[in-house]
Amino acid sequence: METTEKKLNFTDIINGDTPVLVDFYADWCMPCRMMAPILKELKNRMGDDLTIVKIDTEKNPDIAIRYQVRGIPNLLLFKNGKVLWQQAGVMQADQLQSMIQQKLSQYADA
Repeated sequence: METTEKKLNFTDIINGDTPVLVDFYADWCMPCRMMAPILKELKNRMGDDLTIVKIDTEKNPDIAIRYQVRGIPNLLLFKNGKVLWQQAGVMQADQLQSMIQQKLSQYADA
């Protein structure tokens, strides 16, 4: 019996029901490197309630351009394909979790 694994593309991922936090970064960017442990902590806190995707702007410039990413690190929060929030710069896990919960609550109320 053959099984095929379906690879989800970026559009499939951000269009899902689960909120998606996208981290636009570059390997050479020191603040971007600072975000890695922060995002790991955030994932540990939020578990399956949040998907985190990292997009290398050097390897995927088309996606970065589509979402007008001008500075990195740049975080975008998606829910059902809609951008709920975007911000450039480093944020701590507490701030990030609070912002995500606030934006998701506003989205649910809309």
